[in-house]
Amino acid sequence: MPRLPRLAAAVAAGAAFTVLATGTAVSAGDPTVSDPRVVAHFDFAAGRTPENIALEPDGSADLTFAYAHQVARVDGNGTTRILATLPAVANPRTPNIGAAIATGIARAHDGTLYVAYATGTAETGIWRVSPGGEPEQIAQLPADGLPNGIALDEKCDRIYVADSVRGVVWSVPLATGVPAVWASGAALEPTAELPFGANGLKVHNGAVWVSNTGQGTLLRIPVGRHDGAAGPAETRATGLTIDDFAFTGHGDTVLAALVLENKLELVRPDGSHRTVLTAADGLDNPTSVAVHAKQVQVPSAAYFTPSAPDPNLLLARISKNKD
Repeated sequence: MPRLPRLAAAVAAGAAFTVLATGTAVSAGDPTVSDPRVVAHFDFAAGRTPENIALEPDGSADLTFAYAHQVARVDGNGTTRILATLPAVANPRTPNIGAAIATGIARAHDGTLYVAYATGTAETGIWRVSPGGEPEQIAQLPADGLPNGIALDEKCDRIYVADSVRGVVWSVPLATGVPAVWASGAALEPTAELPFGANGLKVHNGAVWVSNTGQGTLLRIPVGRHDGAAGPAETRATGLTIDDFAFTGHGDTVLAALVLENKLELVRPDGSHRTVLTAADGLDNPTSVAVHAKQVQVPSAAYFTPSAPDPNLLLARISKNKD
């Protein structure tokens, strides 16, 4: 087994992170998550550590394998197929990590996949994988940053990118590929104790939602109706080392992957939360979440498991509330 990557060493230092909010009991309006099962196991030694997820219309999962810098598709039976491999980088210098890693993924309605690639070199940025095509870099981002979670806003033809090192959210127009800082400020920045700031990212209900892993927060940043500019960041939950997350429906209830604690947390609109899945269900450093119909999918990367790491994809049933 290879040594744990530098990412593990850096984030493991956050084990002393103080939880600021306690979990709460089941509420009558909560969605329920049940019947968890691991449908696919991946090869840790080959770098097939699933970092992020997007879903196909049939519910198949498109995953980024971080350290293999690959894009894979996993169907409901656990059959895994590699769709693309991003180009190798001779001397990667990704901040906090050192290695080149594939991070966020988003899917367009025509099946095109967009992937964030962090290398510490000119290859850092957003890559497009068209159905049946080869990866193509469409936007270059600063080599001293760490592009992480991404979200595609097809109405505005742009991609939002959370930068975990620079502590900003980038906006990348698909027409030009020229990035601009869309949101910045203290709420998005990393901490000295856990140097990963803005991490997971979703576009939802007229806002960009961002998790800040180092600060343990979930943020909502309104999008200006007329100019698309970022409004002031609103803190919606605290005390949660969220990697990435997904909404359970049209409302603001969230399922969040707590990468350090091996938990899937249900976070209510008022910021209260409770644990719905744990390591006992198969989670091994969960990195992201996706919800499709009556199913929730949770990839685990096993980044920080010192022995017998089990990167995997877990499926469970979800009965949604009326949000």
